[in-house]
Amino acid sequence: MAKTKNLKAKYAEDVKPAMKEKFGYKNDMMVPKLHKIVLNMGVGEASHNSKIADTIEGQLTKIAGQKAVVTKAKKSIASYKLREGMPVGAMVTLRGDRMYDFLQKLICVVLPRIRDFRGISPKSFDGRGNYTLGLKEQALFPEITYEEVDLVKGMNVSIITTAETDDEARELLFQLGMPFKGMKK
Repeated sequence: MAKTKNLKAKYAEDVKPAMKEKFGYKNDMMVPKLHKIVLNMGVGEASHNSKIADTIEGQLTKIAGQKAVVTKAKKSIASYKLREGMPVGAMVTLRGDRMYDFLQKLICVVLPRIRDFRGISPKSFDGRGNYTLGLKEQALFPEITYEEVDLVKGMNVSIITTAETDDEARELLFQLGMPFKGMKK
């Protein structure tokens, strides 16, 4: 069985030349690339129960393969019974090899596990070449077992690129293997 090429090698060997040809870049440094991936889980109930924040942090650390950080409220909001400094979620920022490994796991393992999966929306770009994807549960990841999930929480996966436009970023992610609805190779 031949080993599949990792995404970093695929980017260098296949994606860069294809992007240069399609968009007419003059040199390799103009070609957009992945900058970072930010994973974020917001848990409102964590403000009342700090054990939930620790659980979410542990799960996010397992998923990302590096230590997650508990995020705290920046200001008090009385209607939510929230005070400044209370835990409200967890996040982790991936760069380099971990970023490529996580994206490969997301594309090859996690997204196909979603029930009735037909592709992700190609419209979730922010206008500056960054893509955000929402997942409904953390148990989609192979590191998390259903037994250890006491609170099903969704998470945001933000993929930050160096692309100037959404079209460039969409093509970059598509070339890397992101399964967008309606786009065929």
